Amino acid sequence: MSQVNYYTEEGLKKLHDELNHLKTIERPNISKQISEARDKGDLSENAEYDAAKDAQGLLELKISKLEEVLSNARIIDESIIDTSKVSVLSIVKIRNIKNSAEMSYTLVSENEADLKSGKISVTSPIGKGLLGGKVGDKVEIEVPNGKMSFEILEISR
Repeated sequence: MSQVNYYTEEGLKKLHDELNHLKTIERPNISKQISEARDKGDLSENAEYDAAKDAQGLLELKISKLEEVLSNARIIDESIIDTSKVSVLSIVKIRNIKNSAEMSYTLVSENEADLKSGKISVTSPIGKGLLGGKVGDKVEIEVPNGKMSFEILEISR
C-alpha cells in the first residue's frame, strides 16, 4: 500500500502534464525508434535496437511509477490550513539563531520541493523539524553537517 501524497493544484497539474507527455510524445517516439532499428536487419547484433528497447523499458517504468503517484495524490485545500502552527503549504519565516540569518520557506510535498524557489519538502530534515512548530518556538534540527537552531518568526499561507 502506497502512502497518500498531498499536492497543490499546480503541483498535481504538473504531474498530469508530465504523464500525458510521456504517453503521447515519448512513447510513440520510442516505438518509432524500435521500428526503424528493427528494419536494419539482424536483431542479435543490432545495438541501436537494444538501446531503444532499454529506453522503452525505462520509459514504461517511469510511466508506471507516475501513475502510482497520481493514484495516491490528493489536493490540499488551502482554505483550511491552520496558520497557528507549521504544516504543509505553510510559509515559514525562520531565523538561524547562530548567525541571525533570516529566511522564508514554503513547506511542500517531496515532489514539489525546489530550493531555488524557496520550497522545501516536509520530509527534509528542516521541514520535519519545523512541522508542528508555532511562532516563537526555537527548534533544533539535525542536518547532515550537525545541529542547527532556528526560531520560528512567522507562519502564513
